[in-house]
Formats: sequence, C-alpha cells, structure tokens
Amino acid sequence: MNYQSTRSRTGKATSAQAISQGLCGDGGLFVPEQFPAVGEEELALMENESYRQRAARILSRYLTDFTVEEVRECVELAYRPDRFPEGPAPVFQLDQNVSYLELWHGPTCAFKDMALQILPLLLTHSLKKIRSDREALILVATSGDTGKAALEGFQDVEGTRILVFYPKDGVSPMQERQMRTQSGGNVFVCAVEGNFDDTQTGVKRIFGDAEMRELLAKKGMMFSSANSINWGRLLPQIVYYFSAYCDLCAGHSVQRGAPVNFIVPTGNFGDILAAYYAKKMGLPVHKLICASNANNVLTEFLTMGKYNRNREFYTTISPSMDILVSSNLERLLYDLTDQNDEKVADWMRRLNETGEYQVDEAVLSKIRELFYAGFCSDDETREEIKSLFANQNYLCDPHTGVAARVYEKYLRDTGDSKTPAVIVSTASPYKFAPEVLRALEDHAPAGDEFQAVSRLSQLTATRVPAPIAALESKTVRFSSSCKKEEMGAAVLKILDSESV
Repeated sequence: MNYQSTRSRTGKATSAQAISQGLCGDGGLFVPEQFPAVGEEELALMENESYRQRAARILSRYLTDFTVEEVRECVELAYRPDRFPEGPAPVFQLDQNVSYLELWHGPTCAFKDMALQILPLLLTHSLKKIRSDREALILVATSGDTGKAALEGFQDVEGTRILVFYPKDGVSPMQERQMRTQSGGNVFVCAVEGNFDDTQTGVKRIFGDAEMRELLAKKGMMFSSANSINWGRLLPQIVYYFSAYCDLCAGHSVQRGAPVNFIVPTGNFGDILAAYYAKKMGLPVHKLICASNANNVLTEFLTMGKYNRNREFYTTISPSMDILVSSNLERLLYDLTDQNDEKVADWMRRLNETGEYQVDEAVLSKIRELFYAGFCSDDETREEIKSLFANQNYLCDPHTGVAARVYEKYLRDTGDSKTPAVIVSTASPYKFAPEVLRALEDHAPAGDEFQAVSRLSQLTATRVPAPIAALESKTVRFSSSCKKEEMGAAVLKILDSESV
C-alpha cells in the first residue's frame, strides 16, 4: 500500500514515510492509493474478536510495510487494560434504536486517546523503517483534546520532542489544566493569543518554512505531526466504527449487513472522515450525520457546496469544535473528485488566498448523498444535556450534546427513525463539568472547575474518572504564551532545548 498527496502526483510514499513526515512537501495530505475491502464474512469473524484484534486486522491492511507482529505489538501496547480499564470503545445502548459509542475511556478522557496512544508507537517504528536517525519534533495545534492526548502519548518517547500550541482563551479550564500539568522531559506547551484557526495556520506555516526545516536538519531533527493531518493519527480512528458495528451485531441490536447511521460531532472533519473511509471499505453505513456548533461552516458546505471561512468566529461551550478551517475536508474532496489533485489544489489555493471556494455540482451531489449536516446553539446544547439526563439518565459532554441535538433535527427532517443510530460520544462530561452542571441546574456554578466536578458527581451519582480526579493535586508546569506571529520563535527555543 502506497500513499500519495492530495495536491500532486509527484511521488509515492510508504506508510512509514507518510507517518514519519506527517504532511506532504507540497502542503497536501497523504492518502492511500486504494481502500481495502471488508466483506460480510469478515465482519462476521470480527464480531467475536476483541477491540485489539479488530484494530490489528484493519491496520495491517494499510500498514503493509509493517510486519503482522509489529502491528500487533503496537496495538497490544496502545490499548492495554491499564490505559483503557473499561475497554477502548464501549457501546452504550440508550434504547432500541440509539446507541452511544463512548470513545473517552482512555487516559485523557477524550476520543483523541484512541489514536494518540498508538501513534507514538507507529511513529517510532516508522522512523526505524525509513532509517532515519533524526529526532522527530512533533508540532501540534489543538482546540482542546488533541493537545493533552498527544502530550500523554509522546511523554518521554525516545527520539521525540513535542510542542503543543493551543488558543489561550479557546479551551475549557480542565483541558488547559490537563496540558499545563503534563509531565515528561520532552514535552512543551504554549498558549497562543488567538483562536484555533490562528494556531493551526501557524503550525502549517512552520511546516512549510524551508529555512526552519533546514535548521532542523542541521540539528539532526525533522518535523512531524500528531494532528489528524498525519495519516498515522487518522487511520486508527477507522477501527472504532467497525468495532461499534460488530458489537451491535454481536449483541443482536443490528442485523449483520443492515445499515446504521453515525452521528459525529466534528470541527476538523477527521473523525467523520474516518467513518467515511470505513464506509468505503464496506461497513454498512446509511448516512453520515455531521454535527456542528455555532461555527457552522461545515453545515453550510455539506448542504450548499460553498466553503467560506470569512465569518464570525464563536467561542462556544463545545470548544473542540470551534474551528473554521477543517483540514481533513481536503481528503474527502480528493476522493469525491476521483483523485483530481489539480482541482483539489486549486480549491485549497482559493481557500488560502480568499477564504472560500465552491465545488461543482457533481461533487455536491455526491456529498448530499453521503452526508446530512446540521448545527445547534449553546442553548440548544444545554437543553439536550439536561433532557438526556432527565429523561434517560444519560450524562454527556457538550460535544456529544451537539451530536444528540443534531440527530433530533435529522429525524424531523427525514423521518428516518428506523435506521439504527450510533452517536459518537467524544469526551467525558467531567472535562467540561462547569458547563454540564450549568445545563443541569440552569445557572452557572460557583467555585472553580474542581468544585464543579464534585458537585456534578453528587448531583448525578456518577463517578469522576480517575484521570480527572488526579488533576487537582498536580503541579502546573507550563504558563507561557505567545502571539500567533511568534510561534516560530517558540519552536526555535525547543531546538535549543529551552522550555517555552
């Protein structure tokens, strides 16, 4: 299996090269040349397998320059029981037709653990395979959850250093504390005065800086990424869609071969893109439902075919979705244009230069066939959190609340109440305890986030996840910040092994 850029066909890469490099030299994203098929017979076999066995099966089809033993070793280490004590991706059956795929039972209580516990293992193997003796400097832009999950995954991993940038006022207090208390001799954190799009753009600019890359090379280092622009980060996310479907079939909630709907709260389009790739591989999916908050650029695009980032940016109670430039959409467009790299490159150029582009009717028709898109306000999200707990005793975080509310809109618009629905639950409600508590009690809680955590646990009779409970006693290590124009200077400090 080889990989190519979404913006040109000037070269092919192995999976090890794609994972090591992260971003293509032309600014495009690595995509596989083809998608392996998984038929009904194989799905039947997977019903009786563990999550780790399913992961090894799917990943091996893409990582063809890895041995079966290497893939199995990465999977076993990444998803071991001490990191995922309740299982990596359990499915909670809410009622006869609706389930929640809970992806937040890992060490940082967010779905990013599902990929970022295995990415460091894949990266270290990849660097050996390409015979690189250079140290990897991993740059990360985060809207909240990726940062902590990446820091946790790469903590003290030999041959790596990791620098996480996050928007100073664009993450929850708990997300910020998770990042600022991270231990490890190779981890660095810096708050950026701006929003996530400023942060993401800054990281991409650093990646494309030839002078910076040359300086890294002189110091025996190379750039890599832990964002979902890296194929090694996106690939593991395909697995949990297969796993959820197999669990539902094994539990007789879904008849094998019958389609399901996946409802995915998304900002950067990586999580729902993984569901699309699973569908391409043969997973029976009827509709992919893209749920957005007030930053509804994806809703407009998937409905009208016009991408326009020139709009007001909203800071919401679902901060991991506060994004106006969805990087992974580029991969979808490449696939829907039958791998037309020139067309994709032109759209991305227009987005960079003018902030907008319009796809043609042929692509828009395919999008409408595959996706339903909707969005909701903060008030609607709070209403959904309160309703879910009051009526069905299910506690969710604001991002999952967005997905649940958009699914209700889908039902009203389509009447499709018979297709089994899987709502992707992306984070523990305790990562956003003040906002969840406000939704349940209709007023802002007094005190800090840990008092909100305690009150939420008492009110709902639910257990505080151990990683959240442990945060209160941890010492804050990082308190630095920079302007978006100074992100490159922060990287230079890392090169000199200075803490930022």
